[in-house]
Amino acid sequence: MVAVTNAGAPSIVGPAGRRRWARRLAALAMVLALAWCLAALVLDRRGRIDAPPPGPWQAIVVLGCGLDDDGQPSWALRARVHAAAQLWAAGVAPRLVTTGGVGRGGVSEADAAASLARSLGVPDEAITIERTSTSTEENASRAAAIVDVDDVVIVSDAYHVTRARLVFLRHFERVAAVGTVNPHAATRTWGALREVAALVAYAVTGRL
Repeated sequence: MVAVTNAGAPSIVGPAGRRRWARRLAALAMVLALAWCLAALVLDRRGRIDAPPPGPWQAIVVLGCGLDDDGQPSWALRARVHAAAQLWAAGVAPRLVTTGGVGRGGVSEADAAASLARSLGVPDEAITIERTSTSTEENASRAAAIVDVDDVVIVSDAYHVTRARLVFLRHFERVAAVGTVNPHAATRTWGALREVAALVAYAVTGRL
């Protein structure tokens, strides 16, 4: 079937034309999906950083993360706190800052992280707790509001540290990152795919 446009030029709207457009759209969707997956892989691989560059650094900041149903740190948050406590014990920075608002069980992510840090040997006087943030942007801005430092090492999941570092650089002069790796492939993959969307959203809204 051939239709005539207002300008008098014919346009293909028959079955063959529709199939061609369907194939083009399917190919475009596949390219976009592959690009999305590749971006997620790059974020995860790039963020696998075990230690920051030589300091001095003034504080280590643990970015908030979800809690289990009983209010205890999730695997991801436990990994972040363990890495941060090891950095503190190695003398990377004298202060450890935990961030994150109230999660499951009525406990803030920051308090759950701080409790775990104490059990790992970080003394209470070395810990600063930020209990109200609910996003990466708030992790950064509210941490900056309660600690008078310029240079920080942030700790988060590997796929998250690229965006997190860019956000923290809006609030601190120098920022290094250490990325933890979740051994559960499905959880890590889903998190990395979501992070691609978050990175784009932050870029589009001028938060990087």
